[in-house]
Amino acid sequence: MSAQQEDESLPPLPRPPSAILSDVQLRIVTGGKPAANGIALRHNPTSNDVSNQINGTLGGATEVENTIHSSPSCDDYRKNMATIISEYFSTGDVLLAASELVDLGVEEQHHYFVKKLVSMSMDRRDKEKEMASVLLSSLYNDTLTPSHIKLGFMNLLESVEDLSVDIPNAVDLLAIFIARAVVDDILPPVFLARARGSLSGNSEGMEALQVAEKSYLSVPHHAEVVAGKWGGSTHTGVEEVKKKISDLLSEFTEGGDVAEACRCVRELGLPFYHHEVVKRALTIAVEKPQTEALVLNFLEKSVQDCLISTSQIAKGFSRISENLDDLTLDVPSAKTTFEHLLQKAITAGWIESLNPNSISSDESSKEEKITLKRYKEECVKIIKEYFLSDDVPELIRSLEELRAPLFNPIFLKRLITIAMDRKDREKEMASALLSSLSMELFSSEDVVKGFVMLLRSVEDTALDILDAPKQLALFLARAVVDEVLVPLNLDEISKKLRPNSVGSETAHMARVLLSARHAGERILRCWGGGTGWQVEDAKDKVAKLLEEYAAGGELREACRCIRDIARPFFNHEVVKKALVMAMEKKIDSLMLDLLEECFDQGLITINQMSKGFSRVREALEDLSLDVPNAAEKYGEYLEYALKHNWVLPAIVDAAT
Repeated sequence: MSAQQEDESLPPLPRPPSAILSDVQLRIVTGGKPAANGIALRHNPTSNDVSNQINGTLGGATEVENTIHSSPSCDDYRKNMATIISEYFSTGDVLLAASELVDLGVEEQHHYFVKKLVSMSMDRRDKEKEMASVLLSSLYNDTLTPSHIKLGFMNLLESVEDLSVDIPNAVDLLAIFIARAVVDDILPPVFLARARGSLSGNSEGMEALQVAEKSYLSVPHHAEVVAGKWGGSTHTGVEEVKKKISDLLSEFTEGGDVAEACRCVRELGLPFYHHEVVKRALTIAVEKPQTEALVLNFLEKSVQDCLISTSQIAKGFSRISENLDDLTLDVPSAKTTFEHLLQKAITAGWIESLNPNSISSDESSKEEKITLKRYKEECVKIIKEYFLSDDVPELIRSLEELRAPLFNPIFLKRLITIAMDRKDREKEMASALLSSLSMELFSSEDVVKGFVMLLRSVEDTALDILDAPKQLALFLARAVVDEVLVPLNLDEISKKLRPNSVGSETAHMARVLLSARHAGERILRCWGGGTGWQVEDAKDKVAKLLEEYAAGGELREACRCIRDIARPFFNHEVVKKALVMAMEKKIDSLMLDLLEECFDQGLITINQMSKGFSRVREALEDLSLDVPNAAEKYGEYLEYALKHNWVLPAIVDAAT
């Protein structure tokens, strides 16, 4: 075999570390020892520094060239990840960690490195957390692509509930890591919005996003707060940094040397804090209009040289915008000057427009979290009371008093989760309640969201309730049989689940149950008729009580019988049968009196009345075969109902 053929048969060598690292490296200087006090230092090595460090780390280029690297399996890769991260936490050597990561040669798995690095640091001291953020920032857009970072953090959001088992404050820690990544410009702010679309509304991952946004990224001076959370990435305190920025900008406005000003900003080594440079530069331009052109030249040069990112430019403008009222007290022309500077920035393409987010204080954020926490606690109380009393109207009143319709999916999740850990009676009651709520309070969107939450977390639920997937499939199928959901909703739900996940398989199981022969009857009895209620039984009871009422005219007795059936979500059947009987037996006055009494007593709600009238309207064509004037009679009943406010006005729109 020729030397050339031999070379071609070998696997490609990994990229040398010199190709990995940017000109300005971020390194924790430890002198080969663990970093003291968890302080990460910005270091700007010369080309010789980099060369010496690489040779010292790898033992020279020759040794690398003579080593054949084989791609490890995923399991080996993940084991090696832990070793690399542990060594990095001991040495603080960014270059070594980068070269070892590249040497593994499994680039498509690097998102796992992001997840592993952050999760390992969570269970350690602030020193390691700071080191983790520094390493991510250092390797970004070279060894680690933006996609690796995004996917790694997405994996962390999806698994934070598991992390919380061993790390009680995992949610808050992950929120800080996300905020730090945004501040360091390795995660775009839009990541938070996009991640929300992939997480369930009450998951701990969603909570982490909310904490990151409300408690860290939306507070005044958030970059300082976030950067200093674990001791900061430099020895320099915030006040000292501000003084350095003020000094360099003062020298710049006096001397006018744009290149020197840019060099000084670069030497600060704080890219996540460049918005402070922008803010102070703009303040000078506002206070001293003669420096406006000079400041604009400086900002333009900074953007062209990729020294200050456009996101930092936008933050700087936003911060000035927030303080314009105060500036105007000292400089009456502040708003006019600022608007002129802003227009220049938009024209130059540094920012698109200025829409600063409203600043939410820590207190308001805390209040929002308390509200959700309180809602969850109240839900559990309401559900447990319902399982004891079987009082649907009381439960509906309790939910209405909470006045939190946005949290309806959370209630649904809690209801079914609690029911799954109880007897068949409670499971039957949960399904029956869900049917009632879909008529009274919950939209189909609420129900879909609730089931998506359940399915996304079913794997975790199964840790406590072993047959959770099977039970949840039955609840989902039962919702379709009870017309709480339509079959198309199952497709909508499945699209929001990860392929091949336990949740996706559970949704498929529900489809299989629904496709079986006599599926409706079987699924209606899936809990063994825990409350003794079946659809046909209820219909028979309604028919009998109305016949007895038609024969005897006992209004009070008829109302008592309706109350005894104790299925308020099925009262639309009472309305429908009463109206049909009124047409067929020509006892309009008798039946309308009954409906009026039921409405006045609160036995039949306006939603149930409306649904009953709608079902009669849908059946008018068949009814007309036996009652020729059915449509005319229906019109009279509807007019009477509208006059007495029994039905929703929308029912008239639906009829026309």
